[in-house]
Amino acid sequence: MTISITSPCPQITINELGIRQWPIWACEPSNFSWTYHEKETCLILEGAVTVTPYGGDPISIDAGDLVVFPQGMSCTWEVHKAIRKHYRFDN
Repeated sequence: MTISITSPCPQITINELGIRQWPIWACEPSNFSWTYHEKETCLILEGAVTVTPYGGDPISIDAGDLVVFPQGMSCTWEVHKAIRKHYRFDN
């Protein structure tokens, strides 16, 4: 399972996907495990995080990145700087 990152996310993509209308999620610096039961697409507005898929290599994610997490992936999040992101879940 692969995490897809577009860095930086082009403004045209933000407009085409209607990302500014998506909900916002925020998290202070912390470490936690997560499993994606649905595919998640998100635009990082602020912050920095390292996501490590179980059995995979760490991925650094920063403000301005458009990230797609695949359905079924389990990982750990290490939030270095408080995160704010627009997000959308898809089946």
